[in-house]
Amino acid sequence: MLKNVLAFDLGASSGRGILGSFDGNKIKLKEIHRFENTPIIKGERMYWDLEKLFSEIKKAMKMGEAEGGYDSIGIDTWGVDYGLIDKNGNLLGNPVHYRDTRTIGIINSVSQDITMDKLYTLTGNQIMEINTLFQLYYEYSKEEKIIDNATTILMMPDLFNYLLTGIRKSENTITSTTQIFDPYNKKWNQYIINKLGFNKDIFPEIISSGTEIGTIKDELIEELQINIKTVIAVCGHDTASAVVAVPSKKPFIFISCGTWSLLGTELKEPLINEKSMKYNITNETGVDGTTTFLKNIRGLSLIQETKRYFERKGKSYSYSDIEKIAYEADEFTCFIDVDSDEFQLSGDIPLKVQNYAKSTGQYIPKTHGEIFRCIYESLAFKYRYTYEQISECIKEEYKLIHMVGGGIKSKLLCQMTAEALGLEVIAGPIEATAIGNIVVQLIAQGEIKNLQEGRNIVRESFEIDKYIPCKSKIWNDNYIKYKSIIEKVEDKL
Repeated sequence: MLKNVLAFDLGASSGRGILGSFDGNKIKLKEIHRFENTPIIKGERMYWDLEKLFSEIKKAMKMGEAEGGYDSIGIDTWGVDYGLIDKNGNLLGNPVHYRDTRTIGIINSVSQDITMDKLYTLTGNQIMEINTLFQLYYEYSKEEKIIDNATTILMMPDLFNYLLTGIRKSENTITSTTQIFDPYNKKWNQYIINKLGFNKDIFPEIISSGTEIGTIKDELIEELQINIKTVIAVCGHDTASAVVAVPSKKPFIFISCGTWSLLGTELKEPLINEKSMKYNITNETGVDGTTTFLKNIRGLSLIQETKRYFERKGKSYSYSDIEKIAYEADEFTCFIDVDSDEFQLSGDIPLKVQNYAKSTGQYIPKTHGEIFRCIYESLAFKYRYTYEQISECIKEEYKLIHMVGGGIKSKLLCQMTAEALGLEVIAGPIEATAIGNIVVQLIAQGEIKNLQEGRNIVRESFEIDKYIPCKSKIWNDNYIKYKSIIEKVEDKL
């Protein structure tokens, strides 16, 4: 008998409702609704457009019923952002978007109460100003009227689950992105909460991914004219959902590739020591209480931003056009560190690339193809640089690397990644995050036995491509140049 579930994946620019159908052997996907996920600006703040997003979710729920129905719903998105609920159960304003500038420079303020080394030791999270801890610290120091009225903090997937069910719970994979989470005991870190003066009562019960939260509210059933649905706390963090869908039979290393890239591996326990701290590698909770040991890397956003910049200047490219002109450009003319501060904000990325090349004594790229190629090669080399750090920490090396997510549509990037790392690349599935969401729902309902069976089903259900390195020597030689350039810049900081 066919089992249908509905997965919502809210990405950087769009959200999607995807119907997953399981016949006992294979999973099939059908995108039933796609909608924009664009932040809104009010005054000096950037916010989630929560009302619009929830309206689109409800629309997709109704559309899913018309497509044959479904039994459950799961929602995932990126980490760190949250909403605040008051004593009457109402939302205290739109959630602030992580791209807002309110936390710039706030690390120095937090450091007066707790050192960053201590914070990393307690949480294992990569120190980033966008993390929930720093956002919440800002609320306490600058917006006391709002935070004083809060009775519950809910991470974004948990907030949508609350809007659907009226139940306030915090799923553990999304909670692990907050920098207020104990990665060993899977609980809120009371030392941090007390040290920073947060109200301990606003932090809700933490539940494991795969937990059935409850059914959707009666008023929503009536409004949408649909049957009763169960809401399941899937891996609310989109990265954790993507890792569920890595089609491997054995321990693996992966790149979840999209606007951001996340490179890491799956461990049984957190790995927090001086070396992981030195490399600022994060420990986040994965499915079944595993630890996803990874590092955030600026992904294809630089390609996307450059494409948008050229469009504003009157030159439009498709992504296939971009790959073509990048492929035809000369190899290894210059490199950038894609995670360097100047590339963190949007704008004239081509000029920033040129300025980086000039300041580091390299050839200055002139053509559009040269600029795109520089970004692609630099991203592939950053993957290798990060892979070496991860491998050094876990004392393991691999013969292949899995790439999942929308970024693997770029065959050029996949091949460059194989060349840069000198490893076979297994690319797929593209829709890893939605698939992982669906797999967790099916496990929760007893349709799939466990995580490994789920991965076996993913491997049989979706297209997987392979890329083999064939120019190892020239890529190795140029990696040495790349590493020398970015490390000289780091030494100056």
